[in-house]
Amino acid sequence: MERRLYVLAASAFIAAAVLYCAWITGQFTTPAVDRAHGYVGELAARDQPWTRLFRVSDVLSGLACLAGVAMVPRVQREWPGWLALAAFGLLTIAGGVFPLDCAVLSAPACGLGSRSFPHHVHVVTGMLATAAVLAAMVLLSIRWRTLTAWLITGLTGALTVFAAIAVAAGQFAGLAQRLQVTLIAGWLVYVALRLLVCDVPTLVPGPLHVVRQGQGPVVLIATGPAAAWCHWDGVAQELSRNHRVTRFDRPGLGLSPASPVPPTLHGEAARLAALAPAHPERVTVVAHAVSAWHAEAFARLHPLRVAALVLVDPRCDTGRGRGASTFGRALGRWLPALGATWGATALARCAGPPAHRLLCGRADTHGLYSKGRVLAAAAGEWLARRDMAADLRRIRAEHPFPDVPVTVLCADVRRGCRRRLAEELNATLVPLPSPGFRVHLRVPGAIADAV
Repeated sequence: MERRLYVLAASAFIAAAVLYCAWITGQFTTPAVDRAHGYVGELAARDQPWTRLFRVSDVLSGLACLAGVAMVPRVQREWPGWLALAAFGLLTIAGGVFPLDCAVLSAPACGLGSRSFPHHVHVVTGMLATAAVLAAMVLLSIRWRTLTAWLITGLTGALTVFAAIAVAAGQFAGLAQRLQVTLIAGWLVYVALRLLVCDVPTLVPGPLHVVRQGQGPVVLIATGPAAAWCHWDGVAQELSRNHRVTRFDRPGLGLSPASPVPPTLHGEAARLAALAPAHPERVTVVAHAVSAWHAEAFARLHPLRVAALVLVDPRCDTGRGRGASTFGRALGRWLPALGATWGATALARCAGPPAHRLLCGRADTHGLYSKGRVLAAAAGEWLARRDMAADLRRIRAEHPFPDVPVTVLCADVRRGCRRRLAEELNATLVPLPSPGFRVHLRVPGAIADAV
Protein backbone atom coordinates (compact mmCIF):
# COMPACT_ATOMS: atom_id res chain seq x y z
CA MET A 1 0.00 0.00 0.00
CA GLU A 2 2.86 2.39 0.76
CA ARG A 3 4.24 2.08 -2.79
CA ARG A 4 0.80 2.61 -4.32
CA LEU A 5 0.38 5.72 -2.18
CA TYR A 6 3.64 7.12 -3.55
CA VAL A 7 2.41 6.38 -7.09
CA LEU A 8 -0.89 8.16 -6.46
CA ALA A 9 0.90 11.20 -5.02
CA ALA A 10 3.25 11.29 -8.00
CA SER A 11 0.30 11.02 -10.40
CA ALA A 12 -1.37 13.97 -8.69
CA PHE A 13 1.74 16.15 -9.11
CA ILE A 14 2.05 15.20 -12.79
CA ALA A 15 -1.61 16.09 -13.31
CA ALA A 16 -1.00 19.41 -11.56
CA ALA A 17 1.95 20.11 -13.86
CA VAL A 18 -0.04 19.30 -17.02
CA LEU A 19 -2.97 21.48 -15.94
CA TYR A 20 -0.60 24.26 -14.92
CA CYS A 21 0.68 24.28 -18.53
CA ALA A 22 -2.76 24.78 -20.05
CA TRP A 23 -1.63 28.28 -21.00
CA ILE A 24 0.32 26.73 -23.92
CA THR A 25 -2.91 26.13 -25.84
CA GLY A 26 -3.91 29.74 -25.13
CA GLN A 27 -1.12 30.97 -27.38
CA PHE A 28 -3.23 29.73 -30.29
CA THR A 29 -6.79 30.13 -28.99
CA THR A 30 -6.42 33.66 -27.55
CA PRO A 31 -4.35 35.74 -29.98
CA ALA A 32 -5.44 38.99 -28.31
CA VAL A 33 -3.04 38.28 -25.42
CA ASP A 34 0.49 39.35 -26.34
CA ARG A 35 2.81 36.35 -26.15
CA ALA A 36 5.93 38.35 -25.37
CA HIS A 37 4.59 41.10 -23.15
CA GLY A 38 1.23 39.88 -21.75
CA TYR A 39 0.73 38.04 -18.46
CA VAL A 40 -0.18 34.35 -18.54
CA GLY A 41 -3.08 35.21 -16.25
CA GLU A 42 -4.54 37.42 -18.99
CA LEU A 43 -5.66 34.26 -20.80
CA ALA A 44 -8.18 33.74 -17.99
CA ALA A 45 -9.28 37.40 -17.81
CA ARG A 46 -13.02 37.94 -17.77
CA ASP A 47 -13.04 39.63 -21.18
CA GLN A 48 -11.27 36.74 -22.95
CA PRO A 49 -13.22 34.07 -24.90
CA TRP A 50 -11.69 31.03 -23.14
CA THR A 51 -11.68 32.46 -19.62
CA ARG A 52 -13.64 29.57 -18.08
CA LEU A 53 -11.34 26.93 -19.55
CA PHE A 54 -8.17 28.49 -18.14
CA ARG A 55 -9.77 29.33 -14.81
CA VAL A 56 -10.94 25.73 -14.40
CA SER A 57 -7.46 24.53 -15.36
CA ASP A 58 -5.92 26.67 -12.62
CA VAL A 59 -8.38 25.44 -10.02
CA LEU A 60 -7.86 21.79 -10.97
CA SER A 61 -4.09 22.26 -10.98
CA GLY A 62 -4.21 23.67 -7.45
CA LEU A 63 -6.47 20.86 -6.28
CA ALA A 64 -4.16 18.23 -7.79
CA CYS A 65 -1.18 19.85 -6.07
CA LEU A 66 -3.01 19.79 -2.74
CA ALA A 67 -3.97 16.14 -3.26
CA GLY A 68 -0.35 15.27 -4.02
CA VAL A 69 0.91 16.96 -0.86
CA ALA A 70 -1.83 15.30 1.20
CA MET A 71 -0.83 11.81 -0.01
CA VAL A 72 2.92 12.24 0.49
CA PRO A 73 4.09 10.12 3.46
CA ARG A 74 5.31 12.29 6.31
CA VAL A 75 9.09 12.64 6.64
CA GLN A 76 10.72 14.33 9.62
CA ARG A 77 11.87 17.94 9.10
CA GLU A 78 10.37 18.20 5.59
CA TRP A 79 7.07 19.72 6.72
CA PRO A 80 7.99 23.40 5.96
CA GLY A 81 8.64 22.58 2.29
CA TRP A 82 5.44 20.58 1.84
CA LEU A 83 3.46 23.24 3.69
CA ALA A 84 4.78 25.86 1.28
CA LEU A 85 3.85 23.64 -1.68
CA ALA A 86 0.33 23.20 -0.25
CA ALA A 87 0.10 27.01 0.07
CA PHE A 88 1.06 27.27 -3.60
CA GLY A 89 -1.81 24.93 -4.47
CA LEU A 90 -4.30 26.98 -2.45
CA LEU A 91 -3.13 30.24 -3.98
CA THR A 92 -3.35 28.75 -7.48
CA ILE A 93 -6.96 27.82 -6.77
CA ALA A 94 -7.64 31.36 -5.55
CA GLY A 95 -6.09 32.74 -8.74
CA GLY A 96 -8.54 30.68 -10.79
CA VAL A 97 -11.53 31.69 -8.71
CA PHE A 98 -10.66 35.41 -8.84
CA PRO A 99 -9.57 36.30 -12.42
CA LEU A 100 -8.32 39.56 -13.91
CA ASP A 101 -10.92 41.93 -15.26
CA CYS A 102 -9.13 42.26 -18.58
CA ALA A 103 -5.78 41.79 -20.31
CA VAL A 104 -3.82 44.48 -18.49
CA LEU A 105 -0.62 44.51 -20.57
CA SER A 106 -2.04 43.31 -23.89
CA ALA A 107 -4.93 45.79 -24.11
CA PRO A 108 -4.00 49.43 -23.40
CA ALA A 109 -7.65 50.38 -22.93
CA CYS A 110 -7.84 48.02 -19.96
CA GLY A 111 -5.77 50.37 -17.84
CA LEU A 112 -8.24 53.23 -18.13
CA GLY A 113 -11.02 51.91 -15.92
CA SER A 114 -11.22 51.00 -12.23
CA ARG A 115 -10.37 47.49 -11.02
CA SER A 116 -12.74 45.08 -9.28
CA PHE A 117 -11.99 43.23 -6.04
CA PRO A 118 -11.35 39.86 -7.82
CA HIS A 119 -8.82 41.61 -10.07
CA HIS A 120 -6.79 42.81 -7.08
CA VAL A 121 -7.08 39.40 -5.40
CA HIS A 122 -5.70 37.73 -8.52
CA VAL A 123 -2.68 40.04 -8.56
CA VAL A 124 -1.93 39.42 -4.88
CA THR A 125 -2.43 35.65 -5.04
CA GLY A 126 -0.23 35.46 -8.11
CA MET A 127 2.68 37.10 -6.30
CA LEU A 128 2.11 35.01 -3.17
CA ALA A 129 1.90 31.79 -5.18
CA THR A 130 5.27 32.53 -6.78
CA ALA A 131 6.77 33.22 -3.35
CA ALA A 132 5.24 30.02 -1.93
CA VAL A 133 6.55 27.74 -4.68
CA LEU A 134 10.01 29.32 -4.48
CA ALA A 135 10.00 28.75 -0.72
CA ALA A 136 8.96 25.13 -1.28
CA MET A 137 11.77 24.64 -3.79
CA VAL A 138 14.40 26.06 -1.45
CA LEU A 139 13.19 24.21 1.64
CA LEU A 140 12.85 20.85 -0.07
CA SER A 141 16.15 21.28 -1.93
CA ILE A 142 17.87 21.82 1.42
CA ARG A 143 16.49 18.50 2.65
CA TRP A 144 17.01 16.52 -0.57
CA ARG A 145 20.46 17.92 -1.46
CA THR A 146 20.30 16.99 -5.15
CA LEU A 147 21.81 18.89 -8.07
CA THR A 148 18.58 18.73 -10.10
CA ALA A 149 16.52 20.27 -7.31
CA TRP A 150 18.97 23.13 -6.83
CA LEU A 151 19.26 23.68 -10.60
CA ILE A 152 15.48 24.06 -11.05
CA THR A 153 15.28 26.22 -7.94
CA GLY A 154 18.10 28.52 -9.09
CA LEU A 155 16.69 28.95 -12.60
CA THR A 156 13.20 29.66 -11.26
CA GLY A 157 14.57 32.24 -8.84
CA ALA A 158 16.56 33.94 -11.59
CA LEU A 159 13.54 34.05 -13.91
CA THR A 160 11.42 35.49 -11.10
CA VAL A 161 13.87 38.36 -10.73
CA PHE A 162 13.96 38.81 -14.51
CA ALA A 163 10.13 38.85 -14.64
CA ALA A 164 9.98 41.55 -11.97
CA ILE A 165 12.48 43.69 -13.92
CA ALA A 166 10.56 43.08 -17.16
CA VAL A 167 7.28 44.18 -15.57
CA ALA A 168 8.92 47.36 -14.28
CA ALA A 169 10.41 48.05 -17.72
CA GLY A 170 7.21 47.17 -19.56
CA GLN A 171 9.00 44.78 -21.93
CA PHE A 172 9.12 40.95 -22.21
CA ALA A 173 7.15 40.38 -19.01
CA GLY A 174 5.08 37.70 -20.73
CA LEU A 175 8.11 35.83 -22.03
CA ALA A 176 9.77 35.80 -18.60
CA GLN A 177 6.60 34.66 -16.90
CA ARG A 178 6.00 31.87 -19.40
CA LEU A 179 9.50 30.51 -18.82
CA GLN A 180 8.93 30.82 -15.07
CA VAL A 181 5.67 28.84 -15.01
CA THR A 182 7.25 26.22 -17.28
CA LEU A 183 10.00 25.69 -14.70
CA ILE A 184 7.41 25.49 -11.92
CA ALA A 185 5.63 22.75 -13.86
CA GLY A 186 9.01 21.07 -14.33
CA TRP A 187 9.52 21.20 -10.56
CA LEU A 188 6.18 19.44 -10.01
CA VAL A 189 7.24 16.72 -12.44
CA TYR A 190 10.59 16.41 -10.65
CA VAL A 191 8.78 15.98 -7.32
CA ALA A 192 6.66 13.24 -8.90
CA LEU A 193 9.70 11.41 -10.32
CA ARG A 194 11.47 11.63 -6.98
CA LEU A 195 8.50 10.00 -5.27
CA LEU A 196 8.46 7.21 -7.86
CA VAL A 197 12.13 6.27 -7.48
CA CYS A 198 12.68 6.84 -3.74
CA ASP A 199 12.87 3.99 -1.25
CA VAL A 200 9.51 3.28 0.37
CA PRO A 201 9.65 2.67 4.14
CA THR A 202 7.64 -0.37 5.19
CA LEU A 203 5.19 0.02 8.03
CA VAL A 204 6.37 -2.47 10.66
CA PRO A 205 4.28 -3.00 13.81
CA GLY A 206 6.09 -2.34 17.06
CA PRO A 207 5.37 -3.25 20.68
CA LEU A 208 2.15 -2.02 22.21
CA HIS A 209 2.16 0.74 24.80
CA VAL A 210 1.24 -1.04 28.05
CA VAL A 211 0.90 0.49 31.54
CA ARG A 212 0.77 -1.70 34.66
CA GLN A 213 0.25 -0.55 38.22
CA GLY A 214 -0.73 -1.97 41.60
CA GLN A 215 -0.58 -5.48 43.12
CA GLY A 216 -3.17 -8.21 43.47
CA PRO A 217 -5.61 -9.97 41.12
CA VAL A 218 -5.12 -8.83 37.54
CA VAL A 219 -7.61 -6.47 35.88
CA LEU A 220 -7.24 -5.84 32.17
CA ILE A 221 -8.83 -2.65 30.79
CA ALA A 222 -9.89 -2.60 27.12
CA THR A 223 -10.65 0.99 26.09
CA GLY A 224 -13.45 2.10 23.82
CA PRO A 225 -13.22 3.40 20.23
CA ALA A 226 -10.38 5.89 19.62
CA ALA A 227 -9.59 5.97 23.36
CA ALA A 228 -6.18 5.79 25.02
CA TRP A 229 -4.80 4.46 28.29
CA CYS A 230 -4.85 7.93 29.90
CA HIS A 231 -8.65 8.18 29.71
CA TRP A 232 -8.84 5.45 32.35
CA ASP A 233 -6.47 7.03 34.90
CA GLY A 234 -9.26 7.49 37.43
CA VAL A 235 -10.50 3.90 37.17
CA ALA A 236 -6.96 2.53 37.32
CA GLN A 237 -6.17 4.61 40.39
CA GLU A 238 -9.25 3.24 42.16
CA LEU A 239 -8.55 -0.36 41.21
CA SER A 240 -4.79 -0.35 41.78
CA ARG A 241 -5.32 -0.22 45.55
CA ASN A 242 -6.22 -3.91 45.56
CA HIS A 243 -5.53 -5.10 42.00
CA ARG A 244 -2.78 -5.21 39.42
CA VAL A 245 -4.24 -3.07 36.63
CA THR A 246 -3.09 -3.43 33.02
CA ARG A 247 -3.97 -0.79 30.44
CA PHE A 248 -2.87 -0.71 26.83
CA ASP A 249 -3.30 1.20 23.58
CA ARG A 250 -4.45 -0.76 20.56
CA PRO A 251 -2.32 -0.39 17.38
CA GLY A 252 -2.31 3.19 16.11
CA LEU A 253 -4.06 4.59 19.19
CA GLY A 254 -2.45 6.40 22.10
CA LEU A 255 1.28 5.73 22.12
CA SER A 256 1.16 2.41 20.25
CA PRO A 257 2.60 2.30 16.71
CA ALA A 258 0.28 1.64 13.80
CA SER A 259 -0.29 -1.82 12.39
CA PRO A 260 -0.08 -2.47 8.62
CA VAL A 261 -3.23 -4.62 8.73
CA PRO A 262 -6.82 -3.71 9.69
CA PRO A 263 -8.17 -4.80 13.09
CA THR A 264 -10.15 -8.03 13.45
CA LEU A 265 -12.14 -9.55 16.28
CA HIS A 266 -9.90 -12.63 16.47
CA GLY A 267 -6.85 -10.36 16.52
CA GLU A 268 -8.23 -8.28 19.40
CA ALA A 269 -9.15 -11.41 21.35
CA ALA A 270 -5.63 -12.72 20.82
CA ARG A 271 -4.25 -9.37 22.02
CA LEU A 272 -6.19 -9.68 25.26
CA ALA A 273 -4.93 -13.24 25.65
CA ALA A 274 -1.34 -12.06 25.19
CA LEU A 275 -1.73 -9.38 27.86
CA ALA A 276 -3.57 -11.61 30.34
CA PRO A 277 -1.57 -13.62 32.91
CA ALA A 278 -0.67 -17.19 32.07
CA HIS A 279 -2.95 -20.05 33.08
CA PRO A 280 -3.95 -20.98 35.79
CA GLU A 281 -4.15 -17.34 36.91
CA ARG A 282 -7.29 -15.65 35.65
CA VAL A 283 -8.04 -12.07 34.68
CA THR A 284 -10.98 -9.72 35.08
CA VAL A 285 -11.59 -7.77 31.86
CA VAL A 286 -13.14 -4.31 31.94
CA ALA A 287 -14.27 -3.44 28.40
CA HIS A 288 -15.91 -0.28 27.10
CA ALA A 289 -18.28 0.07 24.11
CA VAL A 290 -17.17 -2.02 21.12
CA SER A 291 -14.33 -3.52 23.18
CA ALA A 292 -17.05 -5.53 24.91
CA TRP A 293 -17.08 -7.63 21.75
CA HIS A 294 -13.34 -8.20 22.13
CA ALA A 295 -13.81 -9.23 25.75
CA GLU A 296 -16.69 -11.59 25.00
CA ALA A 297 -14.75 -13.23 22.16
CA PHE A 298 -11.73 -13.61 24.47
CA ALA A 299 -13.92 -15.24 27.15
CA ARG A 300 -15.49 -17.66 24.68
CA LEU A 301 -12.18 -18.58 22.99
CA HIS A 302 -10.12 -18.73 26.23
CA PRO A 303 -12.64 -19.73 28.93
CA LEU A 304 -10.04 -20.96 31.43
CA ARG A 305 -8.27 -17.60 31.59
CA VAL A 306 -11.21 -15.37 32.51
CA ALA A 307 -12.28 -14.58 36.06
CA ALA A 308 -15.03 -12.05 35.27
CA LEU A 309 -16.21 -9.50 32.71
CA VAL A 310 -17.30 -5.93 33.36
CA LEU A 311 -18.88 -4.50 30.19
CA VAL A 312 -19.27 -0.72 30.31
CA ASP A 313 -21.98 0.60 27.99
CA PRO A 314 -21.39 -2.27 25.52
CA ARG A 315 -22.15 -1.66 21.87
CA CYS A 316 -25.25 -3.40 20.59
CA ASP A 317 -25.00 -6.03 17.87
CA THR A 318 -28.12 -5.76 15.75
CA GLY A 319 -27.62 -9.28 14.42
CA ARG A 320 -28.06 -8.11 10.82
CA GLY A 321 -25.66 -7.72 7.94
CA ARG A 322 -22.92 -9.88 6.46
CA GLY A 323 -19.91 -7.80 7.28
CA ALA A 324 -18.22 -4.81 5.75
CA SER A 325 -18.62 -3.84 2.11
CA THR A 326 -15.89 -4.42 -0.45
CA PHE A 327 -15.16 -0.70 -0.47
CA GLY A 328 -14.99 -0.61 3.33
CA ARG A 329 -12.48 -3.46 3.43
CA ALA A 330 -10.36 -1.87 0.70
CA LEU A 331 -10.34 1.48 2.48
CA GLY A 332 -9.45 -0.26 5.73
CA ARG A 333 -6.35 -1.76 4.10
CA TRP A 334 -5.29 1.71 2.89
CA LEU A 335 -5.84 3.52 6.19
CA PRO A 336 -2.57 2.53 7.96
CA ALA A 337 -0.57 4.00 5.08
CA LEU A 338 -2.85 7.05 4.81
CA GLY A 339 -2.37 7.73 8.51
CA ALA A 340 1.32 8.42 7.88
CA THR A 341 0.69 11.13 5.26
CA TRP A 342 0.85 14.91 5.56
CA GLY A 343 -2.86 15.13 4.79
CA ALA A 344 -3.83 12.93 7.75
CA THR A 345 -1.44 14.84 10.00
CA ALA A 346 -2.91 18.21 8.99
CA LEU A 347 -6.47 16.96 9.46
CA ALA A 348 -5.65 15.47 12.87
CA ARG A 349 -3.93 18.63 14.10
CA CYS A 350 -6.85 20.80 13.03
CA ALA A 351 -9.74 18.56 14.14
CA GLY A 352 -8.27 16.22 16.75
CA PRO A 353 -7.76 18.49 19.80
CA PRO A 354 -11.16 20.27 19.54
CA ALA A 355 -12.94 16.95 18.93
CA HIS A 356 -11.23 15.46 21.99
CA ARG A 357 -12.27 18.42 24.14
CA LEU A 358 -15.84 18.23 22.84
CA LEU A 359 -16.23 14.48 23.42
CA CYS A 360 -14.17 14.06 26.59
CA GLY A 361 -14.70 17.44 28.19
CA ARG A 362 -11.00 18.11 28.67
CA ALA A 363 -7.87 19.01 26.74
CA ASP A 364 -5.64 16.47 25.03
CA THR A 365 -2.70 17.02 27.36
CA HIS A 366 -0.61 14.25 25.80
CA GLY A 367 -1.08 15.53 22.23
CA LEU A 368 -2.28 12.11 21.09
CA TYR A 369 -5.06 13.31 18.81
CA SER A 370 -2.82 15.56 16.76
CA LYS A 371 -1.33 12.49 15.08
CA GLY A 372 -2.53 11.18 11.73
CA ARG A 373 -2.05 7.53 12.72
CA VAL A 374 -4.55 7.94 15.59
CA LEU A 375 -7.13 9.37 13.19
CA ALA A 376 -6.52 6.50 10.74
CA ALA A 377 -6.66 3.86 13.48
CA ALA A 378 -9.97 5.22 14.79
CA ALA A 379 -11.43 5.22 11.28
CA GLY A 380 -10.10 1.70 10.69
CA GLU A 381 -11.79 0.37 13.81
CA TRP A 382 -15.05 2.02 12.77
CA LEU A 383 -14.86 0.41 9.33
CA ALA A 384 -14.07 -3.01 10.86
CA ARG A 385 -17.07 -3.02 13.21
CA ARG A 386 -19.41 -4.86 10.80
CA ASP A 387 -16.88 -7.62 10.17
CA MET A 388 -16.29 -7.85 13.92
CA ALA A 389 -20.01 -8.16 14.55
CA ALA A 390 -20.27 -10.96 11.97
CA ASP A 391 -17.28 -12.76 13.54
CA LEU A 392 -18.82 -12.40 17.00
CA ARG A 393 -22.03 -14.07 15.82
CA ARG A 394 -20.01 -16.99 14.46
CA ILE A 395 -18.00 -17.29 17.68
CA ARG A 396 -21.22 -17.27 19.72
CA ALA A 397 -22.59 -20.10 17.60
CA GLU A 398 -19.44 -22.23 17.94
CA HIS A 399 -18.18 -21.50 21.48
CA PRO A 400 -20.33 -21.48 24.63
CA PHE A 401 -19.88 -18.70 27.14
CA PRO A 402 -17.97 -19.82 30.26
CA ASP A 403 -19.54 -19.86 33.71
CA VAL A 404 -18.02 -16.59 34.94
CA PRO A 405 -19.69 -13.55 36.52
CA VAL A 406 -20.57 -10.74 34.12
CA THR A 407 -21.65 -7.20 34.96
CA VAL A 408 -23.18 -4.93 32.33
CA LEU A 409 -23.09 -1.22 33.18
CA CYS A 410 -25.11 1.18 31.03
CA ALA A 411 -26.81 4.53 31.34
CA ASP A 412 -30.14 3.28 30.00
CA VAL A 413 -30.92 -0.15 31.47
CA ARG A 414 -34.26 -0.12 29.66
CA ARG A 415 -32.63 -0.32 26.23
CA GLY A 416 -33.65 -3.65 24.75
CA CYS A 417 -30.34 -4.77 23.28
CA ARG A 418 -28.49 -4.27 26.58
CA ARG A 419 -31.11 -6.27 28.41
CA ARG A 420 -30.88 -9.06 25.83
CA LEU A 421 -27.08 -9.11 26.16
CA ALA A 422 -27.38 -9.34 29.94
CA GLU A 423 -29.84 -12.21 29.64
CA GLU A 424 -27.66 -14.09 27.13
CA LEU A 425 -24.57 -13.80 29.35
CA ASN A 426 -26.53 -14.30 32.61
CA ALA A 427 -25.14 -10.91 33.66
CA THR A 428 -26.03 -8.41 36.34
CA LEU A 429 -27.41 -5.23 34.79
CA VAL A 430 -26.30 -2.12 36.69
CA PRO A 431 -27.49 1.42 35.82
CA LEU A 432 -24.83 4.08 35.43
CA PRO A 433 -25.11 7.47 37.11
CA SER A 434 -23.69 9.14 33.97
CA PRO A 435 -23.83 8.62 30.19
CA GLY A 436 -21.70 5.62 29.31
CA PHE A 437 -19.41 7.41 26.88
CA ARG A 438 -17.84 9.48 29.69
CA VAL A 439 -18.55 7.36 32.73
CA HIS A 440 -14.89 6.34 33.14
CA LEU A 441 -14.00 10.05 33.20
CA ARG A 442 -16.83 11.37 35.39
CA VAL A 443 -17.49 8.61 37.91
CA PRO A 444 -14.62 6.09 37.81
CA GLY A 445 -15.73 4.72 41.17
CA ALA A 446 -18.83 3.17 39.61
CA ILE A 447 -16.67 0.92 37.43
CA ALA A 448 -14.27 0.15 40.28
CA ASP A 449 -17.22 -0.92 42.45
CA ALA A 450 -18.44 -3.27 39.72
CA VAL A 451 -15.02 -4.97 39.61
